Amino acid sequence: MTTDLILGTAGHIDHGKTALIRALTGVDTDRLPEEKRRGITIELGFAQLDLGEYRLGIVDVPGHERFVRTMLAGATGMDVVMLVVAADDSVKQQTREHLEILRLLNLAAGVIVLTKCDLVEADWLELVEAEVRDFVAGTFLADAPIIRTSTVTGAGLDRLREQLAAAAARAVDAGRLRRVDAPFRMAIDRTFTMTGYGTVVTGSVSSGRTRVGDELVIEPGDVAVRVRGLQNHDRAVEEVHRGQRAAVNLAGIHHDETLRGQELASPGHLVPSRLLTSWLSLLPSAPRPLKSRTRLRVHLGTAELMASVSLLDRERLEPGQAGPVQLFLKAPAVAVWSQPLVVRSESPVTTIGGGTVLDPTAAKLRRPDEATLQMIADLRSPAPLQRAAAALFFAGLRPWQPGDLLRAAGVENGAEVCQQLSARSELREIPLSPTRTVRIHHQVLDGLAQRVEATLRKMHAQHPLRSHFDRAVLAAAFRYLDDEALLDFVLTDLARSGRIQWSDRGLALAGCGPKLSVNERRLLAELIAGFRAAGLASPSIEQCQRQAARNREAVPQLIALAVADGELVEVAAGYYLHRDVDQQVRASLRDRLADGKGATVSDIREWLNTTRKYAVPYCEYLDRSGFTHRAGDLRYLAETPAIPR
Repeated sequence: MTTDLILGTAGHIDHGKTALIRALTGVDTDRLPEEKRRGITIELGFAQLDLGEYRLGIVDVPGHERFVRTMLAGATGMDVVMLVVAADDSVKQQTREHLEILRLLNLAAGVIVLTKCDLVEADWLELVEAEVRDFVAGTFLADAPIIRTSTVTGAGLDRLREQLAAAAARAVDAGRLRRVDAPFRMAIDRTFTMTGYGTVVTGSVSSGRTRVGDELVIEPGDVAVRVRGLQNHDRAVEEVHRGQRAAVNLAGIHHDETLRGQELASPGHLVPSRLLTSWLSLLPSAPRPLKSRTRLRVHLGTAELMASVSLLDRERLEPGQAGPVQLFLKAPAVAVWSQPLVVRSESPVTTIGGGTVLDPTAAKLRRPDEATLQMIADLRSPAPLQRAAAALFFAGLRPWQPGDLLRAAGVENGAEVCQQLSARSELREIPLSPTRTVRIHHQVLDGLAQRVEATLRKMHAQHPLRSHFDRAVLAAAFRYLDDEALLDFVLTDLARSGRIQWSDRGLALAGCGPKLSVNERRLLAELIAGFRAAGLASPSIEQCQRQAARNREAVPQLIALAVADGELVEVAAGYYLHRDVDQQVRASLRDRLADGKGATVSDIREWLNTTRKYAVPYCEYLDRSGFTHRAGDLRYLAETPAIPR
């Protein structure tokens, strides 16, 4: 069986990359008229090299410094690289920058090719080869073979093919083919239209496979498309898969709606985000330290996006150092866990570093504590279980599915891993309804519980005389939760552990609220019962004091406490009603006033069987509270229009 891989070129301008590909494959990858006229590669070029067991889709990238962004787009999906150095010119500036980029993209295998060897003497070749060997020391190409070639004489081409096959084998051994059975994904590096066919996009397939007729989506954009046709190096095929170059004819979209930098993927696999948590390494050659809020050019897949950086564990990142950062992108992008990225300075434009994506759909981290920084470190762990737990910690309260762990943590068996995390109590299962259960990381739930406690503490501080608060008041502070059942789950946990008190009276934080003695609590209960029994003809504060057997001086404070706690309502200065009395009277008046004819104070006094002493302030209280409105001598229900008499 033939294994497909992507082979990319790298090297300085005019070092013979395109001529080398033409000699190997017979294909001239310079297709643009300007490329022919100027003799340089400007856009990406493509060819295919069949090596028997391996079939290499070749991406020829430009070597000019002005086209590094194009080189970066072409480097997406590379498995093997040919680093090309002209024997008559040796290592140049773009050779150095290209190698730095390849290192940052985590390539596993490659070969070094000396071109134009027919133009120099043997002793010069020895010097150039020694310089190249010193140049690649400490990189993934340190032990790579150096092949001397000439496209004029054909020297070295057969050996180059042999070494490319060996490099392909090393790439396979490094596990780069595991993504064949993953969801389909292809970063778009070119888009155009063909008469009679419509929109065509091309790219290197980085994971999965797709067939003619499949439904896919373009991200960012969430544009649903259908695969109308497929080509692999100008051959019509029914399927393309990871490691192949593909041209995909799409139905459902105009080519003007597609751009380099977008990705074609299985529905639901990629989620656009404008914030990435990443591990960033600053090159030793970077001209200055990196500080938060520095603007950068981020190269991710085939996309180039402006971004600002936020350092998470230090004030500045020195050249040669690495650490966790968040990248705030100017526009949405799609990524997966461990995807490599390269960063370049805003101006002058030069490569300064790169790294890998740790959280592709991150939330903003404000001054992360040690526990959060440890979770970021866990996202770099080789252990899938540890990565999955960290990814679900950062998922927070957002809905997720086990399959999302492939994108978020590189975990393939998501359902099995979730079961293991639940068994270890790292995930807690929360029933929100008879048919719906969610799983949330235990530290996320702990954080939510702490926010509930902090909110209650703030409420107690704002209302020191209240001993309890309605659940609805607390729930208003947590409207962002998808389901209030989640809040109730946390409240139940807090009540069970004794951290809060939850009863029919409401919620209270343990240890907060007014501090009453046993006698004061007894007197408060007697006062509340007395107001309930009195109805509208409730006693004054002075009457309550005269009736109290002890703690008379505490009566005003206790009544104020009952008002703050919602047990009593203040109708007017010195006039209080029990809340149940107030609700019963309102219900009675709602029935009486339902006809819309209105009523005078006298009417209401008679209906309530009370005196003007209580009826007048109570009617004014109903006006203030919005229950009734007054028109002349008549009062109407606030929601009922007056009927002319």
